[in-house]
Amino acid sequence: MSKANSTSTRQREEEEQGSAHGAAGEQLSTTPREERPDTGAGVPAMSVIGWVRWFWRQLTSMRVALILLFLLSLGAIPGSLIPQTSVDDMKVQAFKEQHTTLTPIYEALQLFDVYSSVWFSAIYILLFVSLIGCIVPRTGQFVGQLRSRPPGAPKRLTRLPAYTTWRTEAEPEEVRAAALAMLRGRRFRGHEVGDAVAAEKGYLREAGNLVFHIALIVMLIAFASGQLFKSEGGKLVVEGDGFSNTLTQYDDFKSGSLYDSDSLAPFSFVLDDFVGTYEKSGPQRGTPRTFEARVTYAEGADGAERKGVIKVNEPLVVDGTKVYLIAHGYAPVVTVRDGKGKVVSKSAVPLLPIDNNITSSGAIKVMDGYKDKNGKKTQLGFKAFFVPTFAGHGKGQMFSQFPALDFPVLALSAYQGSLGVDSGLAQNVYQLDTSKMKEFKDKDGELLKKMLMPGEKLDLPDGAGSITYEGTEEWASFQISQQPGNGWALGGAIAAIAGLAGSLFIQRRRVWVRAVRGADGVTVVEMAGLGRSESAKLPEELGDLSAALVTTAPVAPEKPAASTSTDGDGPDATNEAGSRPVQPAEAPAEGAEK
Repeated sequence: MSKANSTSTRQREEEEQGSAHGAAGEQLSTTPREERPDTGAGVPAMSVIGWVRWFWRQLTSMRVALILLFLLSLGAIPGSLIPQTSVDDMKVQAFKEQHTTLTPIYEALQLFDVYSSVWFSAIYILLFVSLIGCIVPRTGQFVGQLRSRPPGAPKRLTRLPAYTTWRTEAEPEEVRAAALAMLRGRRFRGHEVGDAVAAEKGYLREAGNLVFHIALIVMLIAFASGQLFKSEGGKLVVEGDGFSNTLTQYDDFKSGSLYDSDSLAPFSFVLDDFVGTYEKSGPQRGTPRTFEARVTYAEGADGAERKGVIKVNEPLVVDGTKVYLIAHGYAPVVTVRDGKGKVVSKSAVPLLPIDNNITSSGAIKVMDGYKDKNGKKTQLGFKAFFVPTFAGHGKGQMFSQFPALDFPVLALSAYQGSLGVDSGLAQNVYQLDTSKMKEFKDKDGELLKKMLMPGEKLDLPDGAGSITYEGTEEWASFQISQQPGNGWALGGAIAAIAGLAGSLFIQRRRVWVRAVRGADGVTVVEMAGLGRSESAKLPEELGDLSAALVTTAPVAPEKPAASTSTDGDGPDATNEAGSRPVQPAEAPAEGAEK
């Protein structure tokens, strides 16, 4: 019984001592302790400043930056697939008419104005802030690394993944001096620390990373400036007519919110001729072979005239403004006469293509100068349908068989009354509003219509006049744009690619060379390398460096009675990673082993 009591007493004493040692151990421990205030629900409390810091750390992380960049690229997809109001308002209107179900959804999501939408701007701004938050601290760290020197050699170089050693009769000072010169000759940054030389190379890896991020910011700024200060307009020009770069000359004009119309570059041009040739046979029949507009242009009000050719993707550049060729079509020349034979109108009327063979439709409007048989002023309107190459009567519907002007035919239907141009509402010049007009009737009481070839005319009934198809001119449509950020965007893209290549292919690594005198008076040389990132070439590079150093510090002949080394630093020591150090003689062929 006494033994049991003594045993239990001893156990209680040991438990008390253990708890005492445990408390002391906790006080002496350097492990950071997490103190979570009791909030009643087991959730740590976080102040507003804490949440702001957490959000900033998340926003400036590389993961979030990549996600935002991906979302920005993803958000640009609908801007490429869906017609944009800023590019072609007519295509947007046509899309809305054809897709009445999708239109309300697209409008709610701002898919017709992707690049100025709230959600795209939010992604854009967050990415901009994220990149700046990444770059600023990393730039400071990189500058500090450039100003500092490589760290000294570890105590045991054998622990490093790439290692080699040998003995030489050269003096340790000579070996270190030769190693420092050799490493600097190979663009290493090095210095001598104690009994070793420390060197480092590959700083351009981080520089490439910074260049990549800075280039992304440049591209974002260039894109933003291009949207804010851009100007873009369209103009359809018939052969022989011209254009002057003023607001009143544009068919449509759009600009950025910060654009100043006074900054329009002063120039003008005349469309001398449009040349289009097409493949006449084979599977690519009708494909354009020659598609160019020949113009005469002049810079400024009194600039000398010059000849130029505008092709697809080869714009005319005048004072920073680019003139693109974007479309081509035909403009039938028609002459309208009243009942007395007086010429009321004679002009080339551009018609819009509706297929690849340039089947075209439009409207011919006579707004002024016409009087009916009673002498009353009225207006005339003609719906026009044109084919440059007619298949012939009885050969199907009236659609063009080829885009060239081989067999032109113009089909007209006639109306009279009010065109609605005096209502103050905008009208499409290529469409005829017949809501306030009456049809001209033929002898059968049907709508008056006729197919005309060049030189033929359509007589209006009851001596109301006539319209004659004289011939055909060609027109070209141009896009005149000015975007100041394009050059910066291109430079940023090139710099981003170069920086990304540098960050991917440049390897940062450190090399140490230790030279000390051994117990027998012979110098022991150790070389080791450490890569800051995974690199299979590090052992090979260390082998090349050791082979170069051997020329200055050759291997000493081995002595027969060599004692076994136990400190892990001798020439026959085994690398703690499990590999045998490579002798310099093996280095050029095999490199340093891992």
